[in-house]
Amino acid sequence: MRVIQRSGTDCDVMHLRTSALAHLRTCALAHLRTRAPAHLRTRAPERGFTFIELLVVTAILVILASAAMPLTRVTVQRQKEGELRRSLREMRTAIDKFKDAVDAGQIGATDIRAGSEGYPPDLETLVDGVSVAGDASGRKLKFLRRIPIDPMTSSTEWGMRAYQDRPESASWGGQNVYDVYSKSEGTALDGTKYKDW
Repeated sequence: MRVIQRSGTDCDVMHLRTSALAHLRTCALAHLRTRAPAHLRTRAPERGFTFIELLVVTAILVILASAAMPLTRVTVQRQKEGELRRSLREMRTAIDKFKDAVDAGQIGATDIRAGSEGYPPDLETLVDGVSVAGDASGRKLKFLRRIPIDPMTSSTEWGMRAYQDRPESASWGGQNVYDVYSKSEGTALDGTKYKDW
């Protein structure tokens, strides 16, 4: 090794020796990498994922997705059932309010059918309204804003029972609307039929 002194200071000499040693160390490591056995050689880190890693991650994602799908279906069904309960409660409350108004004498006699037992003739009457007894202004009593959509059938067609029908009757007698039910043949999460609610 040749050491060259430019200005003759010890600091310059030390700098040259240090850089020469660093160069020697780099060359020795490079020589070892190419000549050493395979298990002793060090590799530069490679970027990316191996095929096995991608396979494992994909399998985990598939398992998580398959676990989430039934939960999503149950959640959607539970929401529909809640909507069905609210719709049935809303219509049944409107029918009861109509009956209470008839019993209280608030509804004009022209809007009450003979043999109706004080119940509305159909669901549309609850939306359209009926004239108020003794009111010449033409004001109407309305009991529903609209006929709700059955979330199970996506229709405004509801099963109806008249006061004169049997409780388990599947056909409407047409005299009045005493009760409403869903026309869906589906089964609820609790095992009951929607049409029995």
